Amino acid sequence: MAPLLQAVNIKLSSPKAEYTSYAGEIDPDWLVGAVPNGGYILALLVNACIQYQSTSSHRDPIHVTAHYLTTSVPSHFEIRVRIVKTGHTFTNLTTELYQRETLIITAHQIFGNNSASPQASTRGLTLAPPSSYARRLPLYTHPSTAVVRPGRSVWKFQSHITIAPDPQILAKNAPDHPNRTSAPTIGGEGLEWGAWLTFQNKSDKITPTSLAFLADVFKHMPGLMPPSERPSLGRSWFPTIVLSLEFKAPIPSSSATHARRTVGLYSSGKFLNDGRHDGYVEVWTAPCDIGEGKEIPGWREKQVCIAVAKQMASIIPIEVNMKRGKNEIKL
Repeated sequence: MAPLLQAVNIKLSSPKAEYTSYAGEIDPDWLVGAVPNGGYILALLVNACIQYQSTSSHRDPIHVTAHYLTTSVPSHFEIRVRIVKTGHTFTNLTTELYQRETLIITAHQIFGNNSASPQASTRGLTLAPPSSYARRLPLYTHPSTAVVRPGRSVWKFQSHITIAPDPQILAKNAPDHPNRTSAPTIGGEGLEWGAWLTFQNKSDKITPTSLAFLADVFKHMPGLMPPSERPSLGRSWFPTIVLSLEFKAPIPSSSATHARRTVGLYSSGKFLNDGRHDGYVEVWTAPCDIGEGKEIPGWREKQVCIAVAKQMASIIPIEVNMKRGKNEIKL
């Protein structure tokens, strides 16, 4: 029952000729229903590569794409890491998570340099405020005035986080909001969600490993739809099938303008076909923890998008989740 940074702890196990192996235990606190959260499992894979690359010149995760092949359970696991290619700018690696010799997740990871060093600014263009073309933090409320609400009841990790949804973003999902589409509409904004999230335990902090978990903490598109649009949808589980995560910018050091254990989350979804749906997530820095600090002019301009994720998920009755979490892993 550990905070996140302890729950993703892994250890190097016996080296093999064809791969490097890491091992650990999936913590039972970080579940959705009875099944481990997909972002938490991805954090384990990212952590394995961070350890593997710790003595390399490419120490920072840049991008990861994970395919979830079957359900994991809170139990012992092994992660196998292999290098595909090492170049001047990037190292490509594959990672596989096994439980009881069953392949659970496979991921391709790209490592490089995601630092704020002076040399980094010479590598290429960066679009950021005050440019009028730069994207700004999409949340309306400031963390100091944000109202805390319960997360999804199936989130077993609720005791480890505080979450405050943004009411102005949620209001955009109303049936009478201008974002709704009709025959003359060109495009469409889909459904949106946003919130501030603070880790409860002061030993937790925002790291590349925790970003993998945070990128999978959002309200899925089907849950944002009004009942009239989902008449047959009961209590559901939205398992991740594929998740891609890009680490956009270095995580700023804790300061008066950047909190150590709080992020802003923004998500949107636009397509739902036979239960299969998309989820787009941005993870932003925060000026302070929820319920602390005060709103200072220009605070929004100083926040940075540190990760962007895209996933494909499905809709499954929650009863299936509970059953799978209790069953033995099967081939």
